[in-house]
Amino acid sequence: MAVAIFDLGLFRPRAPIFDPYPCSRLLHLASLSILRHTSTLVVPALDTQITSTSTQYSLHGNLSSAAARDDDAYDEEMAQPRLNKLCSRTLGIRSSMISKPTRKVLNDLKRKGYEVYLVGGCVRDMILRRTPKDFDIITSAELKEVVRAFSWCEIVGRRFPICHVHMDNSIVEVSSFTSCGKKISRALRDDIRKPPDFDEKDYLRWRDSLQRDFTINGLFFDPYANIIYDYVRGMEDIRKAKVQTVIPAGESFGEDSARILRAIRIAGRLGFRLSRETAYSIRTFSSSVLRLDKGRILMELNYMLAYGSAEATLRLLWRYGVLDILLPVQAAYFVQSGFKRRDRGSNMLLSLFSNLDKLLAPNRPCHSILWVGMLAFHKALYGHPRHPSVVAAYSLAINNGGNMVEALKIARTISRPHDPRFVELLQEQWSGDPEVLRDDVMNLAKSIKEALSNMTDENFVSQAMAAYPEAPYSDLVFIPLGLYIRVCRMFQCVTRGSEDGFRARQGGGINYDLLAQGNMQEVRHTFARVVFDTVYPTIVEK
Repeated sequence: MAVAIFDLGLFRPRAPIFDPYPCSRLLHLASLSILRHTSTLVVPALDTQITSTSTQYSLHGNLSSAAARDDDAYDEEMAQPRLNKLCSRTLGIRSSMISKPTRKVLNDLKRKGYEVYLVGGCVRDMILRRTPKDFDIITSAELKEVVRAFSWCEIVGRRFPICHVHMDNSIVEVSSFTSCGKKISRALRDDIRKPPDFDEKDYLRWRDSLQRDFTINGLFFDPYANIIYDYVRGMEDIRKAKVQTVIPAGESFGEDSARILRAIRIAGRLGFRLSRETAYSIRTFSSSVLRLDKGRILMELNYMLAYGSAEATLRLLWRYGVLDILLPVQAAYFVQSGFKRRDRGSNMLLSLFSNLDKLLAPNRPCHSILWVGMLAFHKALYGHPRHPSVVAAYSLAINNGGNMVEALKIARTISRPHDPRFVELLQEQWSGDPEVLRDDVMNLAKSIKEALSNMTDENFVSQAMAAYPEAPYSDLVFIPLGLYIRVCRMFQCVTRGSEDGFRARQGGGINYDLLAQGNMQEVRHTFARVVFDTVYPTIVEK
């Protein structure tokens, strides 16, 4: 059976301006209530403007029952589930939005008689007319049956096993209702009986939706029937541009602290706000992310910083105190530069990642080499400000594979004004001496290497916020040796000179396949472009 094709409508909610400001006291949250509806959700006009009110929170505070959603209310809501069936055509979803490898996997399983659905973030993104980062399939087939259905497929994961189906040089993740049904949340385990008005398929979908992290990720899409199933008010929260956990946030983050990072990542990428309880629980349980495997932390950070929404995500990490845990060196920069939790302004670190975001997207990511290198570069500059010409010459040398003569020559001819807002850039007049410029570039290169080494030193990282007694302790070093070596290699051409076999790249475009793979020439070119655009913006703000 072929997937139906239909026209794409327009549905992209106007995201509220995210107010990143905390205040000195915790607002009363006892009035937070749960909306209870028993009838099918009626979708309002999809071009209706979404509005929200920002809520301010104390960064540090004690968890109280008044600050969290009442667990009994949650149990009552989940015990009285509601099914909403929505037409995917009405929401503007068309089959061409689904990747070809995913469609092949869907069709193969469907032809064998299994129920198949797209589930999670990909459904949310298609509703919002965004490009999904990836597609997740859930099926009535058992995982061993999925393995038999495809020539190249393996089961991965012990706690939450799924299948990786290799299709057309891509990996499609397939989970099973049978395996998902074994991991019901403790908050819901006592009352998970089938509602009387649900058939068996509704029951399976409902059970699975209760295990999802956020309501907006709890949607199921049947591309053959053109139906979206919503059991957890996911569409309601999409319209409200809100990230909210399915079960009480404290319980949810206790079961999987990676959800703290995912909540911030989703809010940053979509421009959504966090629900009050979710935001409060993130502040309260932020230190629990240190229990995660370092590889998992690196993966989550890469999702945050390499897919086109790094600036917004960094602001949220700072607002909710998670930056202090994940990147204490960068958090110290925010504190030392007087950047408040609720600051709407910018600084050089945010500007660097803002310019990087302009070049990236969920389907055009960069390799982690680039953003790790960007962090080290900025750390070196903040520790020892440089003249804009030095930064320009350095980035030009990175771009041309270490040809210092050419880099110095071009840097000396730059007449465009630099951005005067950044304390990392010296404002005094440059002497124009080429030897002094060369020496300063070499000193900057050494400082960047030192900054990168410090970022992998647990003792250095643990002392980054030592001057601030209220800051949480963190000695987190998430950069593995292999990544450290590759970032060093990106920078080493400046001190070692022109590399053998180097060929100047043609044109200013970016080969995103090579960038995602970590191709050194592509990474260097993108790095230099971002740095140059940050130091010498087209329009200089005063």
